[in-house]
Amino acid sequence: MTMTTALVLGGGGVAGIAWEIGVLDALAHAGVDLTVAERIVGTSAGAAVGAQLCTGESLESLCARQLVPVEHSGELSIDSSLDGLLEQFAACFEGAPDEIELRRRLGRVALDAPTVEESARRAVIESRLSVHEWSARDLRVTAVDAHSGEFRVFDRTSGVPLVDAVAASCAVPGIWPPVTIGTSRFIDGGMRSGTNADLVEGADVVVILAPFPGGFGPTVEGEAAALRAAGAVVEVIAADVTSLAAFGTNVLDPATRAPALREGRRQGALEHERIAAVWS
Repeated sequence: MTMTTALVLGGGGVAGIAWEIGVLDALAHAGVDLTVAERIVGTSAGAAVGAQLCTGESLESLCARQLVPVEHSGELSIDSSLDGLLEQFAACFEGAPDEIELRRRLGRVALDAPTVEESARRAVIESRLSVHEWSARDLRVTAVDAHSGEFRVFDRTSGVPLVDAVAASCAVPGIWPPVTIGTSRFIDGGMRSGTNADLVEGADVVVILAPFPGGFGPTVEGEAAALRAAGAVVEVIAADVTSLAAFGTNVLDPATRAPALREGRRQGALEHERIAAVWS
């Protein structure tokens, strides 16, 4: 019987992008190629990685990108340790009656914050992708409407340019500008869940890469448990203590890419037997 496979890629800034690529690279070198998954769901950093995988660019090339010096990387540097931003996020929870209202409040943080121009941020996302068009593969990119708080999933049938979809998913409130799509503006899909793993319900085998297993909404383990209850075989690779130390206090700092890539490769090498047991 044919087993359907899915790969879920969670959020984690530029450090998370590098870490996920490192995990995937090490697993591939060990004979476990997760990039062939029939469905890929990407949230925030995971949206960028998912889109990169679906362009057909090799893992070797994607790894090399993470080692390019910061000044030549095309990335924008953020000096903040993000502590102030986390305080703003925490304030959004006070008295919020439901998840939709919480996401509306986070949207207002994003809409009101002074940031770089939307076009400058879009150029960064463009530079991360070697191809700017959707492929025929089943890639699903998550985002949240900054005005309504509604959750959105973009794919090749949505009529939304790939670069815009990925930019929206990566638009951390208070740091990056919300992304204009149609008549609305969108923010990070991680404002609903760090991985949005429920979007792969129905797949037989699921692997979740989670730079941060916590975050907004359900935990990664909670989502994994729900998928298992529905009949899926699910394995989670979450960043361990050593990887988190490599991420540092600012996962948006492009200087974290090389150490995060290294630790992702280390974890991928450690996990290959466990993942190989389910991924065939």
